[in-house]
Amino acid sequence: MTTPTPRQQFLVVDDHEAILGGTVNALQKAYPEADMRTARTTQETLEFLATGIPTLIVMDLSIPEKVGGPSLTDNGIDLLRSLMQQYPILNFVVQSGHVKALVRLKPYIDAHQGGFTIVDKSLPLQEMLTKVDWALQGIIYTPRDMRTGIELKPEWLQVLKLAFQEGLQDKAIAEQINVSERTVRHYWSKIQDVLGVYPDPGKNIRIQTEIRAREEGVID
Repeated sequence: MTTPTPRQQFLVVDDHEAILGGTVNALQKAYPEADMRTARTTQETLEFLATGIPTLIVMDLSIPEKVGGPSLTDNGIDLLRSLMQQYPILNFVVQSGHVKALVRLKPYIDAHQGGFTIVDKSLPLQEMLTKVDWALQGIIYTPRDMRTGIELKPEWLQVLKLAFQEGLQDKAIAEQINVSERTVRHYWSKIQDVLGVYPDPGKNIRIQTEIRAREEGVID
């Protein structure tokens, strides 16, 4: 007997009714089989998470802690920091007009193992849907101004060298550096974000990563 695939569940967090409704409608059209839930405050978000963990959270940063409270970016930053620590493989899309504030969370974003993408609220909804798709793939995407130069951790460099200088696949790379394949895939996502390489229809992302890494001189 085949086990049914679990239904995707999305939680959208925003206190602006029009934006909340527009985001949910766009997601429902793109993911008609997914279960959509909403929250408007930090408190509602935590109450929902106490009942189960969704596949993805799409959240604004400027939200109130409780109904009737002021909408503050600090509230969203504090909530996101807490959620990333508590749920290290949960997928996030931050949809906000205050994305620069996320620089405060850079160490947490760097350590996060789930998908994590950022989209400015001023951009068309299609941009949000693209970032949702990337987050569900486990991809990390941060704006260019959050990426200061090409700084690759030693383990990321090791992955690049084993892949492109020794021709190893992920399973062999994982065995070579004594980590899981999931960790290797996580490293790839971090590497690609630092190099500014993201999915592009018709192009192989690994080949694009190799080209970019050689252009930047991080591998010979």
